Amino acid sequence: MAQSDILVQATDLALGYAQRTVLRQVTFTIRAGECWFCLGVNGAGKTTLLRVLLGVQRPQAGQLWRHPSLAGRQRVGFVPQRCDLNPALSTTVREFVLLGTVGTRQTRREQRAHLAWALARVGLDGMEKRDYWSLSGGQQQRALVARALIRRPHVLLLDEPTTGFDPPTMEAFLRCLADLNRKEGVTLFCVTHDLTQVVRYATHLVLLYGGRAVAGSCQEVLNRQTLTSIYGVGVDITQDATGIATVQIVLPGGTP
Repeated sequence: MAQSDILVQATDLALGYAQRTVLRQVTFTIRAGECWFCLGVNGAGKTTLLRVLLGVQRPQAGQLWRHPSLAGRQRVGFVPQRCDLNPALSTTVREFVLLGTVGTRQTRREQRAHLAWALARVGLDGMEKRDYWSLSGGQQQRALVARALIRRPHVLLLDEPTTGFDPPTMEAFLRCLADLNRKEGVTLFCVTHDLTQVVRYATHLVLLYGGRAVAGSCQEVLNRQTLTSIYGVGVDITQDATGIATVQIVLPGGTP
């Protein structure tokens, strides 16, 4: 890809809080149209890295370059783990999603068009007058994605968006994200602790462990040696006849 396709470039970053460094030597390049996942155990630094990419926290050292189109974060969408709205407030889906336009310069006509586009992309078209709190958990999370999409972002950052989902709801939600990436060209960076999500949907990966980061394409990063270093046990990744990837833990002695 050309240099103009680079959206974010991190070079030898050190990340942390005050005098405490959480991650060192973080280097990776996100290009337009890629689907990145960030994987690590609890406390590995996933949230810290996400905060730095969002621009709400500065790196302690190193260089973080963003494409000029991402300046001001108007073209950056963010999907948190859960809704940050007071449930006592009666809120329609339309009102909820339009909260994503705060800080942008959209006209009312643009807002209407972007609202319709965002709801259609996540499968909530025709539901803008519904009470947000009457939606199912999966639908509420799709509304969170629509709230981010209404900005028409170039990059969509997601913080463990499938936490608490049952398997069918999680799979439907991840397919929705995959469609946004493949059909709409939205670049994704999704924080997760679920290796299965990574092997099924990611094109690129940041693995965090031991205060370090290993980043690159999934073909480069997903190998047994690296995964064993992170999880302390052997991990095999296989595909069935339909191409669906599965993850298998291998106990000492080679026993699954």
